Amino acid sequence: MLDSVTWLDVSLAALAVFLPSLPLPPGPNRMPLLGNLLDMPSDKPWLTFADWGKKFGDISSAVVLGQHIIVLNAVKPAIDMLDKKSAVYSDRPVLPMGGELVGWKNTLVLLPYGDRFREYRKNFHRVIGTRANLEKYHQVEEVETHRFLQRVLAKPSDLSAQVRKTAGSIILRISHGYEVKETEDPFVQLADRAVAQFSASTATGAFMVDVMPALKHVPDWFPGAGFKVKAKEWSATLEEMVAMPYRFVKDQMAAGIAPPSFTSNLLDAKSLSAEEEHVIKWSAASLYSGGADTTVSAIYSLYLAMQLYPEVQRKAQAEIDAVVGNDRLPTFADRESLPYVEALAKEVLRWNVVVPLAVPHRVTEDDVHEGYLIPKGSLIMPNIWYMLHDPRTYANPSEFDPSRFLKTEGKEPEVDPRTMCFGFGRRICPGLHLADASVFISCAMSLAVFNISKAVVNGVEVTPEVDPSSGTISHPKPFDCSIRPRSAKALALVQQEARY
Repeated sequence: MLDSVTWLDVSLAALAVFLPSLPLPPGPNRMPLLGNLLDMPSDKPWLTFADWGKKFGDISSAVVLGQHIIVLNAVKPAIDMLDKKSAVYSDRPVLPMGGELVGWKNTLVLLPYGDRFREYRKNFHRVIGTRANLEKYHQVEEVETHRFLQRVLAKPSDLSAQVRKTAGSIILRISHGYEVKETEDPFVQLADRAVAQFSASTATGAFMVDVMPALKHVPDWFPGAGFKVKAKEWSATLEEMVAMPYRFVKDQMAAGIAPPSFTSNLLDAKSLSAEEEHVIKWSAASLYSGGADTTVSAIYSLYLAMQLYPEVQRKAQAEIDAVVGNDRLPTFADRESLPYVEALAKEVLRWNVVVPLAVPHRVTEDDVHEGYLIPKGSLIMPNIWYMLHDPRTYANPSEFDPSRFLKTEGKEPEVDPRTMCFGFGRRICPGLHLADASVFISCAMSLAVFNISKAVVNGVEVTPEVDPSSGTISHPKPFDCSIRPRSAKALALVQQEARY
């Protein structure tokens, strides 16, 4: 079936030869071509790219069916190329499946670099572009995270769903002024489906049509064209996800009852052209969809790490008890006084990487970088997973150790993972301050009131497996755990009414 064959499987037809990792004269040096690409699994390609980095250096390349792919396995070349030369390194590749057939090319993550992209970014910056701008949403974060604690307490076995609901509650309140229903909210369910389909449709090597774009023209009935049926289904989900909350805001505004939100602020008292309405609708959807899955992975990782590293949990709880006490929940006002919890939030972002292999950048003109020719149209793939697990940067990178980010006598803190986990250059995640805030407040509130430990089955502790999923957005493998209130006072805090 064509839709189940990966671009790696057709690399027999590609120019992918094994050569020494030396510059190839004459003229501007060309990258060594690495292979054998047939040995590279489509599942978790960042691991194979990391092996390339260990063998061949921080910059390596391959050519697949004429497409140059440049892999960056270190922060310095990523900054030098994607930040410092962002004018030519900020485009996106055309992804026939996820971008064109499904339609994600209209959202910020896959939007081509240009005027519309700049309009989206401008809209984002106005609302959540700085920590100061985000302060007006701190109450939303705190109230919805408190409600998350209540849901977890009521049904700890349903942790993953509660994390998703909370992420959706926060982002929908900010993006569209919508308050999520307690049970089976249609907007949250819609976002969950859409972002899961985004991850599947844009995963490296997932669909043959991404290698052979002409396949998008084959009839739906053609043998092996199942990907087209899937694309139509996923496109309908995406269109619904964009349109439903947008209609909600317009209806609320027409009735004069719309609360302030990203969308209502942009629509307020304006006569809009079709282009302006498109920009508002799709930039709001970009905020909504972008925040509905990435923080889910990070917060779920917190609960995985805490049962595997109980000593880290105890240290964080001791700091919270000393600073906040046990008569109230932590708030953002406590953040500067909780350095270990802040370090723990950073380690959550580093340890189980949400986007292990960044969505590729595309070069819009030829460039010579450190003597190497980067041809126009090359795809630049920052291997964020390896950057955050590089033993040259992080001691014992597989260990969950927040203390790595604390300055001690004779030891400087290790590199802040937020300098790389949100991407680079003009394609850096515009919601990074929101994601950072969500992870911090979830860490602080959860550990203030809960003891998180391994599940016990038939009297035996079950150690969960650390095995992140493949796909553009990676999630920890599902796990069970025990979540209990730390004390009667902690239980009472969780049970207090959480309201605006």
